[in-house]
Amino acid sequence: MPLLIRNGRIVTSTDDYTADIYCEDETITRIAPGIDSRDLPPDTDVIDASGKYVFPGFIDPHVHINLPFMGTNAIDDHASATKAALAGGTTTIIEMICPGPDDEPAVAFSTWANMAESLACCDYTFHLAVVRFDELAKAQLRELVSGDGLASFKVFLAYLDALDVSDENLFELLTMAKELGVITTAHCENAVAIDRMQKRLVAEGKTGPEWHEPSRPRGVEAEGVNHICSFAELTGAHVYAVHTSCEAAVRRAMDARLRGVNVWVEAVIPHMILDKTYAEQENFEGAKYIMSPPLRERTEQEILWNGVRGREISTIATDHAPFNFKGQKDMGINSFTEIPNGMASVQERVDLVHTYGVCTGRIDLHTMVNACSTEAARIFGMFPKKGAIRVGSDADLVVYDPSDVGIFSVETNLSQIDYCAYEGMQRRGRASVVTLRGKVVAKDGQYVGEAGTGVYIPREPTHF
Repeated sequence: MPLLIRNGRIVTSTDDYTADIYCEDETITRIAPGIDSRDLPPDTDVIDASGKYVFPGFIDPHVHINLPFMGTNAIDDHASATKAALAGGTTTIIEMICPGPDDEPAVAFSTWANMAESLACCDYTFHLAVVRFDELAKAQLRELVSGDGLASFKVFLAYLDALDVSDENLFELLTMAKELGVITTAHCENAVAIDRMQKRLVAEGKTGPEWHEPSRPRGVEAEGVNHICSFAELTGAHVYAVHTSCEAAVRRAMDARLRGVNVWVEAVIPHMILDKTYAEQENFEGAKYIMSPPLRERTEQEILWNGVRGREISTIATDHAPFNFKGQKDMGINSFTEIPNGMASVQERVDLVHTYGVCTGRIDLHTMVNACSTEAARIFGMFPKKGAIRVGSDADLVVYDPSDVGIFSVETNLSQIDYCAYEGMQRRGRASVVTLRGKVVAKDGQYVGEAGTGVYIPREPTHF
Protein backbone atom coordinates (compact mmCIF):
# COMPACT_ATOMS: atom_id res chain seq x y z
CA MET A 1 0.00 0.00 0.00
CA PRO A 2 1.41 3.43 -0.95
CA LEU A 3 1.89 5.98 1.82
CA LEU A 4 1.54 9.77 1.90
CA ILE A 5 2.65 11.80 4.92
CA ARG A 6 1.26 15.32 4.61
CA ASN A 7 2.09 18.70 6.12
CA GLY A 8 4.91 17.52 8.36
CA ARG A 9 7.94 19.53 9.43
CA ILE A 10 10.74 17.41 7.97
CA VAL A 11 13.87 17.52 10.13
CA THR A 12 17.08 15.74 9.18
CA SER A 13 20.67 16.16 10.36
CA THR A 14 20.99 19.17 8.03
CA ASP A 15 17.55 20.27 6.77
CA ASP A 16 14.35 21.69 8.23
CA TYR A 17 11.36 22.34 5.95
CA THR A 18 7.68 21.55 5.50
CA ALA A 19 6.65 19.19 2.72
CA ASP A 20 4.77 16.00 1.89
CA ILE A 21 6.46 12.61 1.52
CA TYR A 22 5.14 9.93 -0.83
CA CYS A 23 6.34 6.33 -0.58
CA GLU A 24 5.91 3.30 -2.82
CA ASP A 25 7.56 -0.13 -2.91
CA GLU A 26 9.20 0.42 0.49
CA THR A 27 11.05 3.58 -0.58
CA ILE A 28 10.58 7.33 -0.65
CA THR A 29 9.67 8.24 -4.22
CA ARG A 30 8.64 11.89 -3.97
CA ILE A 31 9.12 14.84 -1.61
CA ALA A 32 7.25 18.03 -2.40
CA PRO A 33 4.81 20.52 -0.87
CA GLY A 34 1.13 20.02 -1.55
CA ILE A 35 1.06 16.54 -3.10
CA ASP A 36 -2.57 16.02 -4.09
CA SER A 37 -3.86 12.71 -2.74
CA ARG A 38 -6.48 12.67 -5.49
CA ASP A 39 -3.69 12.01 -7.98
CA LEU A 40 -2.46 8.97 -6.05
CA PRO A 41 -3.66 5.36 -6.06
CA PRO A 42 -6.96 4.98 -4.19
CA ASP A 43 -5.47 2.64 -1.60
CA THR A 44 -2.85 5.19 -0.49
CA ASP A 45 -2.55 5.45 3.28
CA VAL A 46 -2.65 9.17 4.13
CA ILE A 47 -1.22 10.47 7.41
CA ASP A 48 -1.65 14.10 8.45
CA ALA A 49 1.52 15.25 10.24
CA SER A 50 0.42 18.85 10.82
CA GLY A 51 2.10 20.28 13.91
CA LYS A 52 4.50 17.36 14.11
CA TYR A 53 8.08 16.62 13.10
CA VAL A 54 8.95 13.99 10.52
CA PHE A 55 12.31 12.36 11.24
CA PRO A 56 14.19 9.62 9.42
CA GLY A 57 13.82 6.32 11.24
CA PHE A 58 16.16 6.19 14.20
CA ILE A 59 19.03 3.71 14.40
CA ASP A 60 20.38 2.15 17.58
CA PRO A 61 23.94 0.98 16.85
CA HIS A 62 24.45 -0.88 20.14
CA VAL A 63 21.83 -3.42 21.18
CA HIS A 64 22.02 -6.76 22.98
CA ILE A 65 19.10 -9.15 22.59
CA ASN A 66 20.45 -12.68 22.67
CA LEU A 67 23.09 -12.05 25.35
CA PRO A 68 24.44 -15.02 27.31
CA PHE A 69 26.07 -13.41 30.35
CA MET A 70 27.04 -14.54 33.85
CA GLY A 71 25.09 -17.78 33.65
CA THR A 72 21.86 -16.25 32.37
CA ASN A 73 20.53 -14.56 29.23
CA ALA A 74 19.06 -11.13 28.58
CA ILE A 75 15.31 -11.35 29.11
CA ASP A 76 14.14 -9.95 25.76
CA ASP A 77 13.77 -11.96 22.59
CA HIS A 78 13.97 -10.50 19.10
CA ALA A 79 10.22 -9.88 19.03
CA SER A 80 9.90 -7.96 22.30
CA ALA A 81 13.08 -5.92 21.86
CA THR A 82 12.27 -4.84 18.31
CA LYS A 83 8.66 -4.01 19.12
CA ALA A 84 9.96 -1.81 21.92
CA ALA A 85 12.43 -0.23 19.52
CA LEU A 86 9.71 0.60 17.00
CA ALA A 87 7.37 1.98 19.64
CA GLY A 88 10.14 4.43 20.51
CA GLY A 89 10.87 5.40 16.90
CA THR A 90 13.88 3.16 16.25
CA THR A 91 13.47 1.36 12.93
CA THR A 92 16.90 -0.27 12.64
CA ILE A 93 19.12 -1.86 15.27
CA ILE A 94 22.65 -3.17 15.20
CA GLU A 95 22.85 -6.15 17.53
CA MET A 96 26.05 -7.38 19.12
CA ILE A 97 26.71 -11.05 18.43
CA CYS A 98 28.57 -12.29 21.52
CA PRO A 99 29.91 -15.84 21.05
CA GLY A 100 31.87 -17.71 23.67
CA PRO A 101 35.63 -18.32 23.42
CA ASP A 102 35.12 -21.80 21.93
CA ASP A 103 32.37 -20.85 19.45
CA GLU A 104 33.03 -20.62 15.74
CA PRO A 105 32.25 -17.14 14.34
CA ALA A 106 30.25 -18.57 11.44
CA VAL A 107 28.09 -20.67 13.76
CA ALA A 108 27.50 -17.70 16.05
CA PHE A 109 26.51 -15.49 13.11
CA SER A 110 24.10 -18.13 11.84
CA THR A 111 22.58 -18.63 15.31
CA TRP A 112 21.89 -14.93 15.85
CA ALA A 113 20.70 -14.43 12.26
CA ASN A 114 18.24 -17.32 12.48
CA MET A 115 16.73 -16.00 15.71
CA ALA A 116 16.36 -12.49 14.30
CA GLU A 117 14.96 -13.65 10.97
CA SER A 118 12.05 -15.44 12.59
CA LEU A 119 11.13 -12.80 15.18
CA ALA A 120 12.54 -9.33 14.46
CA CYS A 121 9.94 -6.67 13.74
CA CYS A 122 12.36 -3.86 12.80
CA ASP A 123 15.29 -4.01 10.40
CA TYR A 124 18.57 -5.24 11.81
CA THR A 125 22.23 -5.94 11.19
CA PHE A 126 25.11 -7.11 13.36
CA HIS A 127 28.47 -6.40 14.93
CA LEU A 128 30.33 -9.67 15.55
CA ALA A 129 32.41 -9.94 18.71
CA VAL A 130 35.76 -11.57 18.02
CA VAL A 131 36.62 -13.76 20.98
CA ARG A 132 38.13 -16.75 19.21
CA PHE A 133 40.92 -15.93 16.75
CA ASP A 134 42.57 -19.14 15.56
CA GLU A 135 43.11 -19.98 11.89
CA LEU A 136 39.56 -21.34 11.46
CA ALA A 137 38.09 -18.20 13.00
CA LYS A 138 40.19 -15.94 10.79
CA ALA A 139 39.00 -17.72 7.66
CA GLN A 140 35.38 -17.58 8.77
CA LEU A 141 35.58 -13.88 9.55
CA ARG A 142 36.80 -13.21 6.02
CA GLU A 143 33.95 -15.27 4.60
CA LEU A 144 31.36 -13.46 6.69
CA VAL A 145 32.63 -10.10 5.45
CA SER A 146 32.72 -11.11 1.79
CA GLY A 147 29.60 -13.25 1.70
CA ASP A 148 27.21 -12.16 4.44
CA GLY A 149 27.47 -8.38 4.53
CA LEU A 150 29.24 -8.23 7.90
CA ALA A 151 31.05 -4.88 8.06
CA SER A 152 31.85 -4.41 11.74
CA PHE A 153 33.67 -6.39 14.41
CA LYS A 154 33.51 -6.01 18.20
CA VAL A 155 36.31 -6.48 20.72
CA PHE A 156 36.18 -6.51 24.51
CA LEU A 157 39.03 -5.04 26.50
CA ALA A 158 37.24 -6.32 29.60
CA TYR A 159 35.84 -9.53 31.13
CA LEU A 160 39.10 -11.36 31.76
CA ASP A 161 39.27 -14.96 30.50
CA ALA A 162 35.72 -14.74 29.16
CA LEU A 163 35.37 -12.21 26.33
CA ASP A 164 38.65 -10.25 26.39
CA VAL A 165 41.06 -10.36 23.48
CA SER A 166 44.85 -10.57 23.87
CA ASP A 167 47.06 -7.80 22.54
CA GLU A 168 48.60 -10.21 20.05
CA ASN A 169 45.20 -11.06 18.63
CA LEU A 170 44.03 -7.45 18.81
CA PHE A 171 46.92 -6.26 16.67
CA GLU A 172 46.36 -8.99 14.08
CA LEU A 173 42.60 -8.47 14.06
CA LEU A 174 42.92 -4.73 13.48
CA THR A 175 45.40 -5.41 10.70
CA MET A 176 42.85 -7.71 9.08
CA ALA A 177 40.05 -5.20 9.63
CA LYS A 178 42.05 -2.50 7.86
CA GLU A 179 42.66 -4.81 4.92
CA LEU A 180 38.96 -5.72 4.69
CA GLY A 181 37.60 -2.21 5.28
CA VAL A 182 35.81 -3.33 8.44
CA ILE A 183 35.37 -0.97 11.39
CA THR A 184 36.06 -2.45 14.83
CA THR A 185 33.87 -1.42 17.74
CA ALA A 186 35.51 -1.69 21.14
CA HIS A 187 34.45 -2.00 24.77
CA CYS A 188 37.28 0.04 26.26
CA GLU A 189 38.41 -0.86 29.75
CA ASN A 190 41.32 -2.93 31.13
CA ALA A 191 40.42 -6.52 31.94
CA VAL A 192 43.39 -7.25 34.21
CA ALA A 193 43.06 -4.05 36.24
CA ILE A 194 39.34 -4.61 36.79
CA ASP A 195 39.89 -8.22 37.83
CA ARG A 196 42.48 -7.25 40.44
CA MET A 197 40.44 -4.34 41.79
CA GLN A 198 37.29 -6.44 42.09
CA LYS A 199 39.11 -9.19 43.97
CA ARG A 200 40.60 -6.65 46.35
CA LEU A 201 37.24 -5.01 47.09
CA VAL A 202 35.47 -8.31 47.66
CA ALA A 203 38.27 -9.46 49.98
CA GLU A 204 37.68 -6.29 51.99
CA GLY A 205 33.99 -7.16 52.33
CA LYS A 206 32.88 -4.50 49.87
CA THR A 207 30.35 -6.57 47.97
CA GLY A 208 27.28 -4.36 47.39
CA PRO A 209 26.27 -2.76 44.06
CA GLU A 210 27.76 0.56 45.21
CA TRP A 211 31.25 -0.94 44.78
CA HIS A 212 30.79 -1.70 41.08
CA GLU A 213 31.84 1.80 39.97
CA PRO A 214 34.94 1.94 42.20
CA SER A 215 36.04 -1.38 40.69
CA ARG A 216 36.04 0.15 37.17
CA PRO A 217 37.02 3.81 37.67
CA ARG A 218 37.32 6.39 34.92
CA GLY A 219 41.05 5.89 34.55
CA VAL A 220 40.51 2.24 33.61
CA GLU A 221 38.13 3.28 30.82
CA ALA A 222 40.44 6.06 29.61
CA GLU A 223 43.32 3.59 29.46
CA GLY A 224 41.18 1.27 27.37
CA VAL A 225 40.34 4.02 24.88
CA ASN A 226 44.00 4.95 24.67
CA HIS A 227 44.88 1.29 24.11
CA ILE A 228 42.52 0.73 21.18
CA CYS A 229 43.55 4.07 19.65
CA SER A 230 47.25 3.19 19.93
CA PHE A 231 46.68 -0.09 18.12
CA ALA A 232 44.52 1.68 15.51
CA GLU A 233 47.33 4.18 14.97
CA LEU A 234 49.85 1.39 14.44
CA THR A 235 47.66 -0.62 12.07
CA GLY A 236 45.71 2.11 10.28
CA ALA A 237 42.45 0.48 11.33
CA HIS A 238 39.20 2.38 11.93
CA VAL A 239 37.80 1.99 15.46
CA TYR A 240 34.66 3.01 17.35
CA ALA A 241 34.67 3.33 21.14
CA VAL A 242 31.31 2.15 22.47
CA HIS A 243 29.45 3.44 25.57
CA THR A 244 32.06 6.10 26.43
CA SER A 245 31.05 7.39 29.84
CA CYS A 246 33.41 10.14 30.96
CA GLU A 247 35.56 13.12 30.00
CA ALA A 248 38.84 11.26 30.51
CA ALA A 249 37.86 8.61 27.95
CA VAL A 250 36.49 11.11 25.43
CA ARG A 251 39.66 13.19 25.68
CA ARG A 252 41.84 10.17 24.92
CA ALA A 253 39.84 9.59 21.76
CA MET A 254 40.01 13.26 20.76
CA ASP A 255 43.77 13.34 21.34
CA ALA A 256 44.10 10.32 19.08
CA ARG A 257 41.88 11.89 16.44
CA LEU A 258 44.13 14.95 16.39
CA ARG A 259 47.03 12.59 15.64
CA GLY A 260 45.12 11.25 12.64
CA VAL A 261 43.67 8.12 14.22
CA ASN A 262 40.38 7.04 12.64
CA VAL A 263 38.29 6.85 15.81
CA TRP A 264 34.60 7.49 16.44
CA VAL A 265 32.98 7.86 19.85
CA GLU A 266 29.62 6.57 21.06
CA ALA A 267 27.71 7.65 24.15
CA VAL A 268 24.76 5.69 25.51
CA ILE A 269 21.64 7.21 26.97
CA PRO A 270 21.94 5.74 30.52
CA HIS A 271 25.23 7.59 31.08
CA MET A 272 23.62 10.83 29.88
CA ILE A 273 20.54 10.64 32.13
CA LEU A 274 21.47 8.60 35.21
CA ASP A 275 24.37 8.98 37.64
CA LYS A 276 26.15 6.66 40.03
CA THR A 277 23.87 7.47 42.95
CA TYR A 278 21.26 5.23 41.31
CA ALA A 279 23.59 2.25 41.71
CA GLU A 280 24.23 3.24 45.34
CA GLN A 281 20.60 2.84 46.43
CA GLU A 282 20.00 0.71 49.51
CA ASN A 283 18.31 -2.69 49.80
CA PHE A 284 20.06 -3.92 46.65
CA GLU A 285 17.94 -1.54 44.49
CA GLY A 286 21.19 -0.26 43.04
CA ALA A 287 21.62 -3.56 41.21
CA LYS A 288 19.05 -2.38 38.68
CA TYR A 289 21.58 0.21 37.49
CA ILE A 290 24.70 -1.96 37.16
CA MET A 291 26.24 -1.69 33.71
CA SER A 292 29.78 -1.45 32.37
CA PRO A 293 31.33 1.04 32.14
CA PRO A 294 29.38 2.06 35.23
CA LEU A 295 27.24 5.11 35.80
CA ARG A 296 29.48 8.06 36.73
CA GLU A 297 29.31 11.34 38.61
CA ARG A 298 26.55 13.68 37.42
CA THR A 299 29.18 16.19 36.24
CA GLU A 300 30.18 13.77 33.48
CA GLN A 301 26.77 14.09 31.87
CA GLU A 302 27.34 17.63 30.63
CA ILE A 303 30.62 16.51 29.08
CA LEU A 304 28.73 13.90 27.07
CA TRP A 305 25.96 16.29 26.01
CA ASN A 306 28.55 18.90 25.01
CA GLY A 307 30.44 16.26 23.05
CA VAL A 308 27.29 15.37 21.15
CA ARG A 309 26.52 19.04 20.50
CA GLY A 310 30.02 19.63 19.16
CA ARG A 311 29.83 16.31 17.28
CA GLU A 312 33.01 15.03 18.88
CA ILE A 313 30.70 12.24 20.06
CA SER A 314 29.10 10.82 16.93
CA THR A 315 26.25 8.67 18.19
CA ILE A 316 23.85 8.15 21.06
CA ALA A 317 23.03 4.46 21.45
CA THR A 318 21.56 2.42 24.32
CA ASP A 319 23.64 -0.68 25.11
CA HIS A 320 20.20 -2.21 25.62
CA ALA A 321 20.82 -5.32 27.73
CA PRO A 322 17.74 -6.15 29.83
CA PHE A 323 18.04 -8.41 32.88
CA ASN A 324 15.16 -8.76 35.32
CA PHE A 325 15.67 -7.45 38.83
CA LYS A 326 14.04 -10.55 40.29
CA GLY A 327 15.62 -13.80 39.21
CA GLN A 328 18.59 -12.29 37.37
CA LYS A 329 20.06 -9.16 38.95
CA ASP A 330 19.61 -10.77 42.36
CA MET A 331 22.04 -13.51 41.35
CA GLY A 332 24.59 -11.00 42.65
CA ILE A 333 23.02 -10.47 46.06
CA ASN A 334 26.25 -11.64 47.72
CA SER A 335 28.69 -9.88 45.38
CA PHE A 336 28.41 -7.10 42.82
CA THR A 337 30.76 -9.12 40.58
CA GLU A 338 27.89 -11.56 39.94
CA ILE A 339 25.21 -9.00 38.98
CA PRO A 340 24.39 -9.28 35.25
CA ASN A 341 25.38 -5.98 33.65
CA GLY A 342 22.85 -3.95 31.70
CA MET A 343 19.45 -2.31 31.54
CA ALA A 344 16.71 -1.64 28.99
CA SER A 345 16.63 1.63 27.02
CA VAL A 346 15.76 0.81 23.41
CA GLN A 347 12.22 2.18 23.69
CA GLU A 348 13.06 5.22 25.81
CA ARG A 349 16.19 6.50 24.02
CA VAL A 350 14.72 8.93 21.49
CA ASP A 351 12.23 10.42 23.95
CA LEU A 352 14.97 10.84 26.56
CA VAL A 353 17.17 12.65 24.04
CA HIS A 354 14.29 14.91 23.04
CA THR A 355 13.19 15.59 26.62
CA TYR A 356 16.56 16.07 28.29
CA GLY A 357 18.59 17.17 25.28
CA VAL A 358 16.43 19.20 22.88
CA CYS A 359 13.85 20.55 25.31
CA THR A 360 16.56 21.70 27.74
CA GLY A 361 18.54 23.44 24.99
CA ARG A 362 21.56 21.15 25.29
CA ILE A 363 21.29 20.13 21.63
CA ASP A 364 19.10 21.06 18.66
CA LEU A 365 16.88 18.85 16.54
CA HIS A 366 19.49 18.44 13.82
CA THR A 367 21.97 17.14 16.34
CA MET A 368 19.37 14.76 17.75
CA VAL A 369 18.75 13.28 14.31
CA ASN A 370 22.45 13.15 13.55
CA ALA A 371 23.38 11.37 16.77
CA CYS A 372 20.39 9.03 16.90
CA SER A 373 20.16 8.11 13.21
CA THR A 374 22.33 9.61 10.50
CA GLU A 375 25.82 9.10 11.93
CA ALA A 376 25.12 5.46 12.74
CA ALA A 377 24.00 4.97 9.15
CA ARG A 378 27.13 6.68 7.81
CA ILE A 379 29.65 4.97 10.08
CA PHE A 380 28.19 1.49 9.64
CA GLY A 381 27.56 1.49 5.90
CA MET A 382 23.79 2.03 5.62
CA PHE A 383 23.56 5.66 4.42
CA PRO A 384 21.52 6.92 2.57
CA LYS A 385 19.39 3.76 2.51
CA LYS A 386 18.88 4.41 6.20
CA GLY A 387 19.28 7.58 8.26
CA ALA A 388 18.00 9.97 5.58
CA ILE A 389 14.84 11.42 4.10
CA ARG A 390 15.65 11.39 0.39
CA VAL A 391 14.10 10.05 -2.77
CA GLY A 392 15.37 6.47 -2.96
CA SER A 393 15.90 6.02 0.78
CA ASP A 394 13.96 3.39 2.67
CA ALA A 395 10.61 4.75 3.81
CA ASP A 396 11.54 4.50 7.49
CA LEU A 397 9.88 7.57 8.97
CA VAL A 398 8.91 8.84 12.40
CA VAL A 399 6.04 11.29 12.78
CA TYR A 400 6.91 12.79 16.14
CA ASP A 401 4.56 14.77 18.36
CA PRO A 402 6.60 17.21 20.51
CA SER A 403 3.50 18.20 22.49
CA ASP A 404 2.79 14.73 23.87
CA VAL A 405 3.72 14.54 27.55
CA GLY A 406 3.82 11.71 30.05
CA ILE A 407 6.17 9.72 32.23
CA PHE A 408 8.48 6.81 31.61
CA SER A 409 7.21 3.62 33.22
CA VAL A 410 7.55 -0.14 33.09
CA GLU A 411 3.79 -0.18 32.50
CA THR A 412 4.19 1.33 29.03
CA ASN A 413 7.41 -0.45 28.04
CA LEU A 414 7.22 -3.29 25.51
CA SER A 415 10.47 -4.87 26.69
CA GLN A 416 10.02 -7.95 28.87
CA ILE A 417 12.13 -6.52 31.70
CA ASP A 418 10.43 -6.22 35.11
CA TYR A 419 11.46 -2.62 35.86
CA CYS A 420 12.10 0.68 34.10
CA ALA A 421 15.41 2.42 34.82
CA TYR A 422 13.72 5.77 34.15
CA GLU A 423 10.57 5.11 36.17
CA GLY A 424 8.57 8.27 36.88
CA MET A 425 10.79 10.63 34.89
CA GLN A 426 9.01 13.22 32.77
CA ARG A 427 8.66 12.62 29.03
CA ARG A 428 8.14 15.41 26.50
CA GLY A 429 7.42 14.16 23.00
CA ARG A 430 6.61 10.77 21.53
CA ALA A 431 6.54 8.98 18.20
CA SER A 432 2.98 9.37 16.94
CA VAL A 433 3.40 7.16 13.86
CA VAL A 434 6.37 5.00 12.86
CA THR A 435 6.76 3.47 9.43
CA LEU A 436 9.15 0.73 8.38
CA ARG A 437 9.81 0.64 4.65
CA GLY A 438 6.54 2.49 4.06
CA LYS A 439 4.31 0.44 6.33
CA VAL A 440 2.86 1.75 9.60
CA VAL A 441 4.22 -0.43 12.42
CA ALA A 442 3.74 1.67 15.58
CA LYS A 443 1.33 4.29 16.83
CA ASP A 444 1.46 6.27 20.07
CA GLY A 445 3.76 3.87 21.87
CA GLN A 446 2.09 0.68 20.68
CA TYR A 447 3.26 -1.84 18.11
CA VAL A 448 0.63 -2.30 15.37
CA GLY A 449 2.61 -4.12 12.69
CA GLU A 450 2.78 -7.75 11.70
CA ALA A 451 5.13 -10.09 13.52
CA GLY A 452 8.59 -10.79 12.16
CA THR A 453 8.61 -8.25 9.31
CA GLY A 454 12.12 -6.93 9.95
CA VAL A 455 14.81 -7.73 7.40
CA TYR A 456 18.56 -8.17 7.62
CA ILE A 457 20.60 -5.28 6.20
CA PRO A 458 23.84 -6.49 4.58
CA ARG A 459 26.56 -3.83 4.45
CA GLU A 460 29.60 -3.11 2.33
CA PRO A 461 32.84 -2.41 4.22
CA THR A 462 33.95 1.19 3.65
CA HIS A 463 36.68 1.77 6.24
CA PHE A 464 39.81 1.02 4.21
